[in-house]
Amino acid sequence: MKRALLIVVAVAAFLAITVIATRWLGNDTAERAEVERLLQAQLDGDADAMLDILRCPDEACRDLVRGNAARMRAPGELKIALYQSQTAHALASRTKPTRVVWFTRPQETVVQCVLVRRAGNVLAGASVSLLRLSAPLIDRESSCP
Repeated sequence: MKRALLIVVAVAAFLAITVIATRWLGNDTAERAEVERLLQAQLDGDADAMLDILRCPDEACRDLVRGNAARMRAPGELKIALYQSQTAHALASRTKPTRVVWFTRPQETVVQCVLVRRAGNVLAGASVSLLRLSAPLIDRESSCP
């Protein structure tokens, strides 16, 4: 009887840990998918789609988005070369920049920063919001502010 109870407790603990780990890793996937969607809209020159994704807090942010969409429009598919998220694997709420190095075939490498907010936690559930997108960084080796 004790052995059966111990097995049930062990299985329940394993399942609980699996659910938490899946939620935790799923947040990273959700963040990256949103960033890719944002950059693809920029590449398509679709400022309205970008503004639907971003939570721009002010007109300066919206103006930058419109300028990026016009300036960065290019044919081709988005290819991400490097993705450096400072909110990756966050267990609780956090707002930090993500540095993305991307390119398309006819274009040079582009480096941009996306301000990402993760709210909530792995137990209660978390959400991912994109707050700002920088202009392309001139110094491609620099980090996000």
